[in-house]
Amino acid sequence: MGDVSKQHQNRSTEARMTTTTTSGSRTRAGLRSPRRRRALSAASLAAAAAMALSGCGLSPSASYVPQFEEGSITPVEGAEDVPVTVVSKNFTEQLILGKILVLAAEAAGYQVTDQTNVPGSQPVRRMMAEGEGDLTVEYTGTAWITYMGHEEGIPDPQEQWQAVADEDRSNELIWGPPAEFNNTYALAVRSEFAQEHGLTTISDLRSLPVEDRTLCVEAEFNSRPDGLNPLLEHYDLARDSDQMPEGNIGLYDTGAIYTATDHGDCNVGEVFATDGRILSLDLTVLEDDRKYFPAYNGSAVYNEQTLAESPELAEVMDSIMAELDNETLQELNAQVDVEGREPVDVAFDWMVSEGFISEPAG
Repeated sequence: MGDVSKQHQNRSTEARMTTTTTSGSRTRAGLRSPRRRRALSAASLAAAAAMALSGCGLSPSASYVPQFEEGSITPVEGAEDVPVTVVSKNFTEQLILGKILVLAAEAAGYQVTDQTNVPGSQPVRRMMAEGEGDLTVEYTGTAWITYMGHEEGIPDPQEQWQAVADEDRSNELIWGPPAEFNNTYALAVRSEFAQEHGLTTISDLRSLPVEDRTLCVEAEFNSRPDGLNPLLEHYDLARDSDQMPEGNIGLYDTGAIYTATDHGDCNVGEVFATDGRILSLDLTVLEDDRKYFPAYNGSAVYNEQTLAESPELAEVMDSIMAELDNETLQELNAQVDVEGREPVDVAFDWMVSEGFISEPAG
């Protein structure tokens, strides 16, 4: 959810680098030349990022998009004259989503420039705000808290999306409808532990014996003004009290929390709701029944000028975003983070499985 909000990069595969032009570089005469000049600086940013990663000894992933044939997405009339630069951040979920957008835009016939794997939330935001990017997937909570500077998120997904969409119009950015997936903070327990103790909600933790209320959290969440301490107070489990002794709380690196929770080093772990390790380790996410965590639903975000040139672009992306929920993202993320697959291959297989595109004959 962003550089400030949740530091996804700490738990993801940052090393993959993809900055390729996949479908030509023509522009519509008289309309797009300023954007074309801006795109050059975006390419320079991506190239610099690639060199920086190489200097750290990190290996780039394959920078291709597999060949495909037509599926339910068919070419949009006039799309061949509309350049669309797709950008994404550089953690697993964003790499997968970015490649899904690239495949969809190509299937619809747009001139696609693939600039996925930009290092960090703020550079992606700058590219979109300055017209160097045309299309991305962004999280409502990230925009509201990190980019727009609001101190507190809005738990209701629709209200949060509406507030973000309204405010971002002044930046000439248009938000598509929110997807069902909500990559917010969450608390998770081992599924067998949840069944044994009848745990389905965060409120249910109060039914546990105090000695079993052990928590694994990351240092950043532990110290955030909207993190662990107000969460515990919100659920009547005040820290350093008889309800939640200080000794019950352990600080871990983000990735280690999942393993520690699975191994029983702690009974409750702070997680991200769409992380693939929830699925692979058979963890149960507890319902945030008192609505503490803000909403971080994903949405396709468009440059206003691009959408004005081709409103059909939103129709294509809306059909895709409607099929993405937490369970789907957990499965896709796990294929990369657990099975070691490339994000582009995971994206391609999902697009084929949903019928949006088809594999080439032969």
